[in-house]
Amino acid sequence: MNPLHIVCPHCNAVNRIPSARINEHPVCGRCKKALFVGYPVELNDANFARHISQTEIPIVVDFWAAWCGPCKAMAPVFSNAAAKLEPRVRLAKLNTDQARDIAVKFGIRSIPTLIIFKAGNEVARCSGALSASDLISWISDHT
Repeated sequence: MNPLHIVCPHCNAVNRIPSARINEHPVCGRCKKALFVGYPVELNDANFARHISQTEIPIVVDFWAAWCGPCKAMAPVFSNAAAKLEPRVRLAKLNTDQARDIAVKFGIRSIPTLIIFKAGNEVARCSGALSASDLISWISDHT
């Protein structure tokens, strides 16, 4: 029963959860809130690196902006996918207008862009809005 490290979406504390108990609605040891919330985690300059490098389940990051029509159209699809895929996969969003340095670091040239990270490394990338079935299928194929 190997423990998994999961970063809290509320306080950013790193938690060790026995892998066999990940489906039992674990809570953060620091803030006592749920580690899996059923919606995408909001990432920013302050917490991005911690979540990507210290969470041991795959993380799918939606690089988006408020002015982007396709981003707005895909937002509910992405939120619904979070509810279906947690706790096996964490979904997160990063506003590229507010975190420009991160967007530049990862070469984001069009939005929405989705990147799947495992153990801090990029393993797959997809640009453009996806339908619900295509999104779930793409994530499943790469996690």
